Amino acid sequence: MAKEDNTNIQLHLLEPRATEKSYLEQTNRIYVFPVKKSMGKQEIAKMVEKEFNVTVTDVSTLIRKGKKTKFSKGKHAYPGITHRQDKKFAYVRLKKGDSIKVFDEPESETSAKEAKADKKAKKADKNAGKENK
Repeated sequence: MAKEDNTNIQLHLLEPRATEKSYLEQTNRIYVFPVKKSMGKQEIAKMVEKEFNVTVTDVSTLIRKGKKTKFSKGKHAYPGITHRQDKKFAYVRLKKGDSIKVFDEPESETSAKEAKADKKAKKADKNAGKENK
């Protein structure tokens, strides 16, 4: 029971990455999620299915090692080297026909047409105001 409660708390933190590489992966129905290092593939699959109401067919994970970074604690302090934290990413493949909305897309063609019509109306009002002067 405690394990399920733990996953429910993390559900709202699950968000796909919005990068160029992940955008290209979406053509193959693969979505990239940053996850905790302690999470397993089955746990990741369950969380994605619950959060986005989709069917997961495959999960691959990888851990990116943290880079070395230099630091100094002041002008005369001896500089040192430290490491950034390791990060874990899950590549989740969905069933054919399922998708997750990651990137902002236009709501519909009608709203785009309405926006163009508004611009034209404003431009016409502006031109009419110049003619009256």
